[in-house]
Amino acid sequence: MVIRILLISGLVAVASAAVKLQEMYSWNVLDWNYPDQYSKQQALQTGGLIPQNALPVGIERWRNKLFVSVPRWQPGIPATLNYIPLDAPYEPSPKLTPYPSFKGNELGNCESGLTTVYRVKADKCDRLWVLDVGTYGYDPNVTNVCPYSLNVYDLNTDQRIRRYVFRPEDIVSTTFIANIALDEGLTCDDTFAYFSDELGYGLIAYSWEQNKSWRFSHSYFMPDPLVGDFNIAGLNFQWGAEGIFGITTSPMGPDGFRTLYFSPLSSYTEFAVSTRILRDESKVTGSYRDFKVVGSRGRDTHTTAKVMDSTGVQLYSLIDQNAIGCWNSAFTLNPQNTAVADKDDVGLVFPSDVKIDEERNVWVISDRMPVFLESELNYSDINFRIYVAPLDKLIQGTVCEPQAPKTFPNFAPQTPLYNPRLETISQIPPQIFLPSTSNRGSKTPFSTLHSQNVIPKVSNSLIFSKQPSQPYFISSSQSGIANKNPWWLKDYQL
Repeated sequence: MVIRILLISGLVAVASAAVKLQEMYSWNVLDWNYPDQYSKQQALQTGGLIPQNALPVGIERWRNKLFVSVPRWQPGIPATLNYIPLDAPYEPSPKLTPYPSFKGNELGNCESGLTTVYRVKADKCDRLWVLDVGTYGYDPNVTNVCPYSLNVYDLNTDQRIRRYVFRPEDIVSTTFIANIALDEGLTCDDTFAYFSDELGYGLIAYSWEQNKSWRFSHSYFMPDPLVGDFNIAGLNFQWGAEGIFGITTSPMGPDGFRTLYFSPLSSYTEFAVSTRILRDESKVTGSYRDFKVVGSRGRDTHTTAKVMDSTGVQLYSLIDQNAIGCWNSAFTLNPQNTAVADKDDVGLVFPSDVKIDEERNVWVISDRMPVFLESELNYSDINFRIYVAPLDKLIQGTVCEPQAPKTFPNFAPQTPLYNPRLETISQIPPQIFLPSTSNRGSKTPFSTLHSQNVIPKVSNSLIFSKQPSQPYFISSSQSGIANKNPWWLKDYQL
């Protein structure tokens, strides 16, 4: 599969060594594709569509679809799960198409609809994992319309192939789940999903093969009381109760397991645990010491989303800095070993989600969420943006660039254990410890394991250009903050 994204001829590129993300889509306000104009007018008249109430929060790319989630925090959201067709004629501010349909997004239809979706994940088996939190409204005016449920779709047929309702034991009175991380094994059945309970301070594991879930609790899931103060877009506010939020899994380690990295939203610290623990329901109790402190990203590094590629490079949103950060997990996590991969004080105000697709393109969505929640958006401005860049370009020239050989830490036992899931791998190589470099930290285990779970590197030919920006403050009145750089999508081949 190849996508070639080219700039429309005639645009003048603005040279900036620090600007790597390319703006692909942008909106003053969201809109939806209706089957006809009459249906849309009816929705507008009845309150089924109130565009100013819509805020996009999550993205995911699969082949010719770019998924965009819009929670139902306010009335007038016709669909919470949507997509943009990447093989359609280019539009700089495209309308959203409900996925799988309008009916499949029916509010309050617990059996066959989706009420509120935040983040989604596509896997290598062409499945889309969607968590419906079942809520309507925003704190403190939240109504639990439907139970928390996992909905999995076959992306080749657009049919839902499983709905799983979490057990009562998995949910507490304060539960709020927004993020999903996938742990893919050697087969499609050998897949686990992990869900971070931000306000209930828990982590839920789900086994596809067992069709069962269980919940972990740990003090590392809780917020840091010293860093609950936020300053974003000229607003000062406190999100001191925000616990475990951003989660992602590492490449597979030499023992056949991955590492789940996680951090509370109100924290600068990164934690980790081997999926060897999370996959085992019996480890729900007695596994306190299996959870590890990885390190600190440093001051003003609150993050809402993170993702790790097959080489062990982690990207994460830096909501305090209007930026995307990076860390090469082959080295100790500290401020010296992290970098700002890209920054934009207008376009990246609250980078809500970041993903890496199978072609190693990085996708970022920014949405000015604190302004939407704590103040009021100016709809004459561009409020929502989606960016894209090749991963290698994004981290080029930073401490995050993979070194040769590529490495990542593993929190499993030093001696690889026998695992029947690895019988298809002819040999498990031993761990090799690399010597410390001058400023990269301590020794780190190196694995030369290669398996079908590692996504191959695919070359890209993305062209970059973006206008320089001025800092965005809520008190300012700016119309048309930044010029859009139109892109043209063509020659899409499956």
